[in-house]
Amino acid sequence: MTLDWLIIGGGIHGVHIAARLLGDAHISPERLRIVDPGDRLLARWRSCTEATGMSHLRSPSVHHLGIEHGALQRFARKHKRERSSRFALPFERPSLELFNTHCDEVEEIYGLADLHISNQAVSCSVDCDRVSVRLVDGKELEAKNLVLAIGASDQPHWPDWAPRCNQRVHHVFDPGFDGWPTSSETVVVIGGGISAGHVVLRLLEEGHDVHLVSRHTLRQHQFDSDPGWLAWKYTNVFSRELDFDHRRGLITDARHTGSVSPEIGRALRRAITRNRIQWHEAEVTQLASTSDRLEVALSTDATVCADRVLLATGFDSQRPGGSMIDELITSASLPCSGCGYPIVDTSLRWHPRIFVSGPLAELELGPVSRNIAGARRAGDRILDAIRATSATVN
Repeated sequence: MTLDWLIIGGGIHGVHIAARLLGDAHISPERLRIVDPGDRLLARWRSCTEATGMSHLRSPSVHHLGIEHGALQRFARKHKRERSSRFALPFERPSLELFNTHCDEVEEIYGLADLHISNQAVSCSVDCDRVSVRLVDGKELEAKNLVLAIGASDQPHWPDWAPRCNQRVHHVFDPGFDGWPTSSETVVVIGGGISAGHVVLRLLEEGHDVHLVSRHTLRQHQFDSDPGWLAWKYTNVFSRELDFDHRRGLITDARHTGSVSPEIGRALRRAITRNRIQWHEAEVTQLASTSDRLEVALSTDATVCADRVLLATGFDSQRPGGSMIDELITSASLPCSGCGYPIVDTSLRWHPRIFVSGPLAELELGPVSRNIAGARRAGDRILDAIRATSATVN
């Protein structure tokens, strides 16, 4: 059977777009599938957020995976949770527990678990009337339309100095991360962004001796990019820019990489002032390992001795999808900018049968493309394309 829609990626973007296709475009569930290697949808989202110990999201309550903008607020009222645990000020930021429970409801409403194929896509090819996707077990799926909703969560950034084979050095976003200390330890956390902040505060709460190593001072921003990118303030300028190298520059300049929210910034500064955190503004120059300790040498000529090093250094910036996307670009002659990312139309079409979302859509959607707001915006664009096609046919 040839599906109408196949989505590669069962994270935030894939789940929201599937809900939009089923709930708004009225695609038959029998004609849609989601391919993702996790044992359940949103598995990587859940493992990454759990690893940091975050309590509330950075984004406001209007950014969620349901269809209607107010769905998360209505869900919270229906479940009558205590307000202090439901949302945090400012901007009514939902608790992680509430957000995830609402995601469960979205999955249940649209029966997404039954549409999930727990497998890894390894190659794609395009014919005149369909897209073929081969899975790691050798099976093939065919669909009239493909959505590449591939995130960057499969490529945690490991600094060059960090050994991958040392059992006391872990990246908090590695799949199957199990490096959380179970007894009191001295832990060095590497990173200067909100993930590192969450990790440090969790370690403090659990009674560990914590050192935070960051290459820069604490950068404080409420969101990971200016809110003007969520409206027309900046998006008009971005869409009128026809040079994709310049668009890449606008995205880079707009992102508040390595930043923390004001709430996390205040908590970190309090802990630093009270000597509960040892903070080092430095680069790591070398890591040496003895039989029972790690020695972290810094560019300030200081050396920190620790039981464990946790990397909270985010994800690599290269285009996600690996060799599968490389081969697809070559075989289908798909256009890319100089940075290697797709050049798509306003409907997020990379090919008449291929749509993109998440990082792959950022040269069209701008700096919000990777986050929850970007998933909602991608859903809008794809739905608009379906409606336009239906209107033309009718």
